[in-house]
Amino acid sequence: MKAWGDYLGRRDWMGDVRMKLLAGPLLILLVMSMLILPLPPFALDLFFTFNIALAVMVLLVSMFTQKPLDFAAFPAVLLFTTLLRLSLNVASTRVILMEGHQGGAAAGKVIEAFGQFLVGGNFAVGLVVFLILIVINFMVITKGAGRIAEVGARFMLDAMPGKQMAIDADLNAGLIGEDDARQRRGEVAQEADFYGSMDGASKFVRGDAMAGLVIMVVNIIGGLLIGMLQHGMDFGSAARTYTLMTIGDGLVAQIPALVISTAAGVTVSRVNTDQDVGQQMISQLFVNPQVMILAAAVMGLLGLVPGMPNVVFLIFTVLLGGLAWWLIRQKEQRQVQEELAAEPLPAPEAPEASWDDVQLVDTLGLEVGHRLIPLVDQRQEGELLGRIKSVRKKFAQEVGFLPPVVHIRDNLELGPNTYVITLKGAEIGRAEAYPGKWLAIDPGQVSGELSGTPTRDPAFGLPAVWIDSGQREHAQVYGYTVVDASTVVATHLNHLLHQHAAEMLGRAEVQKLLDKLGEEQKSLVEEVVPKAISLTVFQRILQNLLDEDVSIRDLRSILDTLAEHAGQQQDAGELTALVRIALGRSIVQQWFPGDGELRVIGLEAQLEQVLMQAMNGSGALEPGLAETLMTQAEQALERQEASGEPPVLVVQHALRPVLARFLRRRLRHLVVMSQAEIPDDRTLRVTQLVGGR
Repeated sequence: MKAWGDYLGRRDWMGDVRMKLLAGPLLILLVMSMLILPLPPFALDLFFTFNIALAVMVLLVSMFTQKPLDFAAFPAVLLFTTLLRLSLNVASTRVILMEGHQGGAAAGKVIEAFGQFLVGGNFAVGLVVFLILIVINFMVITKGAGRIAEVGARFMLDAMPGKQMAIDADLNAGLIGEDDARQRRGEVAQEADFYGSMDGASKFVRGDAMAGLVIMVVNIIGGLLIGMLQHGMDFGSAARTYTLMTIGDGLVAQIPALVISTAAGVTVSRVNTDQDVGQQMISQLFVNPQVMILAAAVMGLLGLVPGMPNVVFLIFTVLLGGLAWWLIRQKEQRQVQEELAAEPLPAPEAPEASWDDVQLVDTLGLEVGHRLIPLVDQRQEGELLGRIKSVRKKFAQEVGFLPPVVHIRDNLELGPNTYVITLKGAEIGRAEAYPGKWLAIDPGQVSGELSGTPTRDPAFGLPAVWIDSGQREHAQVYGYTVVDASTVVATHLNHLLHQHAAEMLGRAEVQKLLDKLGEEQKSLVEEVVPKAISLTVFQRILQNLLDEDVSIRDLRSILDTLAEHAGQQQDAGELTALVRIALGRSIVQQWFPGDGELRVIGLEAQLEQVLMQAMNGSGALEPGLAETLMTQAEQALERQEASGEPPVLVVQHALRPVLARFLRRRLRHLVVMSQAEIPDDRTLRVTQLVGGR
């Protein structure tokens, strides 16, 4: 029985899907058939009644929606209802002209009722009412709704870039996730599409009103000619019969058109709130007792004027006065309740501490002084949020993992132009930036001096000057590198991200990397982690690589190397050295692009022998030897950089880990490579010697 019930449920679901898919094509086929095939009077009655019911439903839906996108299908509904009315006009015109001589019921009971009952059988009155409805629909409602839709579409298109940037800012600040950002971007695009569609769809109703006038003229003139020439009716009888039927037909079509035009006006003129139109009107129109009192006074004065309908005006005076009295009573009761609620209560006991009191630190943070707030305020066209987004994306592409979101906040304790970059709550960078000014950085070969505030580039420590925008072109001519304040902060952040990449790589990031590679190489991932080595050891290896500016993008090669050697070796340092050999070509390519000669720093042979003996002996460097090594390395590095060559020192494989840890304490930008990491097809040339002269 359960299986049979599931089968019936699936059939019902599939049936609903098929009905939804066929609704549009069936309606189009129905419209086309009414334009071509003659319809009997009873069918006309059914379709006219359906048209009226559909118009009422559309109006009610537009009244109860809380924002325009809740009725996003309205432009399409407007098109289909207009086509339906026009096809009904064509079908009824055919019946009126062919069968109108038989009497008012020849075109159906609905047309007869609208022609006889609503205008009392007086075709002059019906003609005037019909024209008034067309003027109201065409000149007032439709024109106003179309204008609102046009302005709304224009404003939406103008506001789209700002809204998209605000979404990106919230995403960069970590206030929303990727799914929320994607949903909000879709809503912004849908709003623009909706108002643009409504601007065009309003033209349908205006065209429908013009078509109604043409159809009325055709029916009256055609009915007179057919009645008198073909059926021998006198002018008076033909005019009365065909005009009443034409007026009934026009009223049956124009009243639903007026209802749907009203729905269009309601939809585009609403303001986005959590209330529908009725709730907005009641909650905002009948809320001020002073307004009710003044309105009651005006109505009362008019009711006292001789010759006016005094009873009617006095009734409304009493109603408005009563409403004002009720509003005043409600306001007094609320004030009393607020006063009772505001009475001081006995001081509660201090609550016990809970886990809610624990505030976790942000992994990455940026604190700014009050003058730097415009840089991170999207409403003031701040560009820093977009720059930070680009920095994180570029870091992920170059280094191999996504850095944490940068949480930005203002800090009034900082200097007005000071910003601080924090990592896990600790300060890792501090500098000053001046919005509206430019930082002219001296790369070492400038031909002139600039007036401004001297400083240093916060990222690389180069001499620099903060200058006004008027000196920007002069600075570029002199050979300075000129950047704005947002670029200064973003570049500083990017430099610190690379410098502290190892500290940002946590277990969660490592697991995400493994999960991402596992989508393609699941067996390789499972073979290494956790079978060969633990997740902690693998994290330590990746941190060792990042600590020496080695990208971990080639995660497949890293795991291949670990799968080969992890069975014989579990030390993270030794495994890191083996991984570096496997990544040797990419490490060399990072500092020596192309296939040219590798011009590097080397160790003097005697010094290298002394270091090898020290490593084979105690395993540590003597203080005197260590100081001499550091001094000579600094001198060799200065000569290497002065000649424009990369700061790369190549040593024997056994010496590389020790020298890298020792020398990079003071010479952070020095790169220490092993001879085993150099590919066989690359030519090595020593241009400077540590220990030589």
